[in-house]
Amino acid sequence: MKIAVIGQSLFGQEVYCHLRKEGHEVVGVFTVPDKDGKADPLGLEAEKDGVPVFKYSRWRAKGQALPDVVAKYQALGAELNVLPFCSQFIPMEIISAPRHGSIIYHPSLLPRHRGASAINWTLIHGDKKGGFSIFWADDGLDTGDLLLQKECEVLPDDTVSTLYNRFLFPEGIKGMVQAVRLIAEGKAPRLPQPEEGATYEGIQKKETAKINWDQPAEAIHNWIRGNDKVPGAWTEACEQKLTFFNSTLNTSGLVPEGDALPIPGAHRPGVVTKAGLILFGNDDKMLLVKNIQLEDGKMILASNFFKGAASSVLELTEAELVTAEAVRSVWQRILPKVLEVEDSTDFFKSGAASVDVVRLVEEVKELCDGLELENEDVYMASTFGDFIQLLVRKLRGDDEEGECSIDYVICQVSLAQVTDVDKAVAAAKDAFENGRWGKISARDRGRLMYRLADLMEQHQEELATIEALDAGAVYTLALKTHVGMSIQTFRYFAGWCDKIQGSTIPINQARPNRNLTLTRKEPVGVCGIIIPWNYPLMMLSWKTAACLAAGNTVVIKPAQVTPLTALKFAELTLKAGIPKGVVNVLPGSGSLVGQRLSDHPDVRKIGFTGSTEVGKHIMKSCAISNVKKVSLELGGKSPLIIFADCDLNKAVQMGMSSVFFNKGENCIAAGRLFVEDSIHDEFVRRVVEEVRKMKVGNPLDRDTDHGPQNHHAHLVKLMEYCQHGVKEGATLVCGGNQVPRPGFFFEPTVFTDVEDHMFIAKEESFGPVMIISRFADGDLDAVLSRANATEFGLASGVFTRDINKALYVSDKLQAGTVFVNTYNKTDVAAPFGGFKQSGFGKDLGEAALNEYLRVKTVTFEY
Repeated sequence: MKIAVIGQSLFGQEVYCHLRKEGHEVVGVFTVPDKDGKADPLGLEAEKDGVPVFKYSRWRAKGQALPDVVAKYQALGAELNVLPFCSQFIPMEIISAPRHGSIIYHPSLLPRHRGASAINWTLIHGDKKGGFSIFWADDGLDTGDLLLQKECEVLPDDTVSTLYNRFLFPEGIKGMVQAVRLIAEGKAPRLPQPEEGATYEGIQKKETAKINWDQPAEAIHNWIRGNDKVPGAWTEACEQKLTFFNSTLNTSGLVPEGDALPIPGAHRPGVVTKAGLILFGNDDKMLLVKNIQLEDGKMILASNFFKGAASSVLELTEAELVTAEAVRSVWQRILPKVLEVEDSTDFFKSGAASVDVVRLVEEVKELCDGLELENEDVYMASTFGDFIQLLVRKLRGDDEEGECSIDYVICQVSLAQVTDVDKAVAAAKDAFENGRWGKISARDRGRLMYRLADLMEQHQEELATIEALDAGAVYTLALKTHVGMSIQTFRYFAGWCDKIQGSTIPINQARPNRNLTLTRKEPVGVCGIIIPWNYPLMMLSWKTAACLAAGNTVVIKPAQVTPLTALKFAELTLKAGIPKGVVNVLPGSGSLVGQRLSDHPDVRKIGFTGSTEVGKHIMKSCAISNVKKVSLELGGKSPLIIFADCDLNKAVQMGMSSVFFNKGENCIAAGRLFVEDSIHDEFVRRVVEEVRKMKVGNPLDRDTDHGPQNHHAHLVKLMEYCQHGVKEGATLVCGGNQVPRPGFFFEPTVFTDVEDHMFIAKEESFGPVMIISRFADGDLDAVLSRANATEFGLASGVFTRDINKALYVSDKLQAGTVFVNTYNKTDVAAPFGGFKQSGFGKDLGEAALNEYLRVKTVTFEY
């Protein structure tokens, strides 16, 4: 299809590139004029390809389309206009000209938030759902018929930048391409926008972004994050205009003690603390602001508001002076209008925009051996002299003059990009097709895996310590389960290497000749393994051991928040003598690395453990790319039924383990306990008694029962989960809050009186939250019906002394694993996997090998 692209920015550039990859002919690109001597990325990309580029400052005058502009456009013969991130008003003579009309991208779920500041208002209104719309352009430009919409969850601390970068940018590009594909196939809908729920809010400008203090803390937080970074929410205080950035409502454990900051109109004075600036709404609740921009444009840590300028200026070494001059050259390239970059040169006052911040961060990373700067760093050190001081401190590991804003740093880990995925897959493919791995005997392959297991055992204390530091696992549990079961898994599958065999099959003879038919089980090739953060090493081992035993090569993507044991594992594979290229580890984001593995044409199998939502996306990508094999272990809401005739002491003990094992970050955790009415109260009493004995604390302390949750976002999710339960009427018996100490510690929590319709009865917490529901004495089939009334089917359990009841219940429960009078008892020889939307395919046991093998039938005639 012949397409005219009308738009700008990196978003427009990416849409343009993807449309060309899809085989469409871009006949012309219309973008904005050069700014300060710099061309827009969309125009630059099109010029490289020799596509005609037009840069009009305006398309009409006095309400009328400019005839020469219309004539040049019409000469291109476009069949469709695609408007990605278009900031100009395009006249209807252009919009209506092509055979298919025009489609445009808008960053909100229309008809809500029509207008140019849609993302801002999504956050300012505290919407729980955001997203984008692609619609047929009309004279209102955002009132036309809808073609496609996609939504996402808005996180509590999202800003315009995070929401755009996490979802609206990457998914918006895919959405634009999908929309064009639908049009080309003649399947594109035209759905009139409803007027119900329609809103229009004006463009956010600096003069309209002043904070209204007469509202609750949550509304103030939403206003600040909705205006972060542009135009910036501000107030007047200390006889100057202060602009606030990086706001959060996560103030658990913070005490408002520090220097008072009087703010006219505020319900209470702000408080400058070590954590930042604490502000108050008219409901007396707190919010925390971490960065303040002063009236002169300088950005500072809010915690430093009452501190003077840094007294010490670093004296640079000769090597650092060389680096400073190289960085000066980078600034000079980004700021072409500046004749000479001096220490006082201000990055933003010299014309730099947000896209230039990204460019500066990337160029410094390349220049300084992968040093990771945050965009925030550029805003906080906007003059060249300050920027060099900040840069050198980071290079020396002496950030913020010894007062680091991050409490603990274990190490720095590279963030893999798409090009790294391609290199890793190429290495794995070469190792599979041409390397020693495919030539050695199955028995020798097993010998290497045994050696790897031995090395893991030799390093088990180191691996357990890394797991405790990285994932928050209690050390004793990490040593026994995270690491111990990983070692067992490699030994188990090492024994399978020379026992993978086919069959001989009698078939009809071709008389007077005879036939011999046999099957061979062969490795599939390069496998991609995507693992979660709750059991980083164990989940890696469950999949990788079976994959290697079958003779495949592998590219492993550990969870972005827990990559360390995977990297140590990769080191041990080399020490074990496993050839280079067989095992590849890529720390990185799921949306980038995981997506590329799913899409890669040379990857023949994906093994994934994670959420159902992501699993569905991976399954779709595997189908579209090359119909690769896929096995999925997804979400759960595992029921545990406790009958009155059980061993109550054991039921309490195992019921506790079913929920609180590994801090509740356990895929088969009992998501809901059904307790028979006659023992319900006693069961709850005993559970609460045991919960109060649990020691929450340092995971490296051998006496600790319960360590920190894995990462901050998950901690926030757990607090919101418990708030849902309370709001819907469940009884919070104990817990439900963050532990008031540094770190992501959450109280073991118990809810009772949970009814079937409640959010917490249906949704997985993936944390230390016990959900207890009653069922009537003797009502066996009713409780089974309630237990099965979920789209998940990963695990389940039953406690009863009645063997007939146990067998009946185990038959009826719709789950891949049923525990009877026990829980969490997995073994390397027992297949593990789910039913329904908990996924398909198996880890562990002989069944796991079949996930990484293909069967070939060979027939001889003789």
